[in-house]
Amino acid sequence: MSKQDYYEVLGVSKGATATEIKKAYRKLALKYHPDRNPDNKEAEEKFKEAAEAYEVLSDAQKKARYDQFGHAGMGAGGGFHGGGMSMDDIFSQFGDIFEGSGFGGFDSFFGGGQRQSRRRSMGRPGANVRIKLKMTLEEIHQGIEKKVKLKKKLTCKDCNGSGAKNSASVKTCHQCNGQGRVRKVQSTFLGHMQTVQECHYCQGSGKLIVDNCSTCGGSGRVDGEETISIQIPPGVSEGMQLSMTSKGHAGEKGGPAGDLLIAIEEIEHDYIERDGLNVFYELNLNFADAVLGTSIEVPTLTGKAKINIPKGTQSGKIFRLKGKGMPSLESTYQGDQLIHVKVWTPQDLTKEEKKWLEKLKSSDNFKPKSEKKGKSFFQKMNEYFG
Repeated sequence: MSKQDYYEVLGVSKGATATEIKKAYRKLALKYHPDRNPDNKEAEEKFKEAAEAYEVLSDAQKKARYDQFGHAGMGAGGGFHGGGMSMDDIFSQFGDIFEGSGFGGFDSFFGGGQRQSRRRSMGRPGANVRIKLKMTLEEIHQGIEKKVKLKKKLTCKDCNGSGAKNSASVKTCHQCNGQGRVRKVQSTFLGHMQTVQECHYCQGSGKLIVDNCSTCGGSGRVDGEETISIQIPPGVSEGMQLSMTSKGHAGEKGGPAGDLLIAIEEIEHDYIERDGLNVFYELNLNFADAVLGTSIEVPTLTGKAKINIPKGTQSGKIFRLKGKGMPSLESTYQGDQLIHVKVWTPQDLTKEEKKWLEKLKSSDNFKPKSEKKGKSFFQKMNEYFG
């Protein structure tokens, strides 16, 4: 089942501003919030769909990639962004969507209850890791699994990323009594108003560490290496960026890990050139084969392919191998391979070869016919794609 368009999910147009996108998400989040719709699976799914759409459209880079490639550009499956957000992900990433409204976020807006137990992690999120991945045209054509070894910050195994020496080293914050938030009463011209704010002592976690882990020094992470398997879908292109959730640097003191951002680089092919979904091959054809016709093998991205050259083939002729180009990321469409014929003229001839050609050039069949100006290669290309 195909996913619904993110703009349709939020009910905004492609030209919507960041403010309009945030406003639309806030409206849907209020409507389908679990506290307003207890035990309502349909509302919960719509709540998640709205959060997923907002995650992409509120990020300039992700939005640009989505506008160009659709859901396929988000990386279908394989741990890439584009689906599967949990409720914890949503509240940790977008829980401050109501800041400044006087309600202090999701928790206080709905009067506490179940959502008050959702406290922030003690630590900060990890940074993203960016890599460049070089791929041959053959690898891009079929899609491939690549394994890369990354040097990055890893979760400390001795403290499980908490940063604490042991469980006894973690105490309940005395300022907020473990709630992660403190309530304040302010006097306004409308009377007394109560607001809920994040506790500054524990940064909203509800906990304080009194004795740090000796291995990581209290950060909850250490320097290390990790081998990651990356599944690249068929049809990616130069400059495209894919992302893998939580495969970047580990967060501090249990904070969420960053993402792995993968920039695609195409390795130039020896014979084949790519242009979007189509690929091109220039065939240097023997003069005799062009005259007499022949059957010849040409390279493709899936091996050799045999094509028939009819007799009398002229230089500039274009043959097409349907479906031998690149696959589309967004559909089942496959591009073509176009073969541009160039009749090769020999330069070094033997005396016998020269003698034969001297005899042949006087023949009427070897005299060029007067014709109207032919179409250029680019004109033919325009007609082909037009």
